[in-house]
Amino acid sequence: MESRLNMENKNVEHKGKMMRIGIAADHGGFELKVQLTAALKAIGYEVTDFGAYQLVVGDDYPDFVVPMSRAVASGEVTRGLAICGSGVGACIAANKIHGVRAALIMDTFSAHQGVEDDDMNVMCMGGQVTGYALSWDLVQTFLNANFKADERFIRRLAKVAALENTNELITNRTNE
Repeated sequence: MESRLNMENKNVEHKGKMMRIGIAADHGGFELKVQLTAALKAIGYEVTDFGAYQLVVGDDYPDFVVPMSRAVASGEVTRGLAICGSGVGACIAANKIHGVRAALIMDTFSAHQGVEDDDMNVMCMGGQVTGYALSWDLVQTFLNANFKADERFIRRLAKVAALENTNELITNRTNE
């Protein structure tokens, strides 16, 4: 198992380029966003903050998560972090953007498996339900993971893309 120091510095680059991270949060994730942004910058990531820029109780997560998700989908940022109180609303909003594959993450297995098998590009968290220490571990795991691109994963993602494009699920079923 890699030491924490090696993990923290392993993938500041992604596919030969500086990994750019987008981060967005409403009032429910504001404090966690501030902490994670500082930690990411401290170890060399380029971070684009999509807001909220100040704590405003009652602001709306789509106002921040949607622009960040669009930046992920367009390639402006490599991966995104979306935070609201529970993470659920942020995840729903992020997944409305074509090309975004977002998931609510609360454990390290899902943080890397979501990238490795499902090419997850936005990780959602709950600022009111996930403490900083666990969140930091999840973020590092997410950012250090790489898509495996096995045939079965590509096939599954093609089915998801077809659904996204046509609103119809391709029904070619296999036992995998």
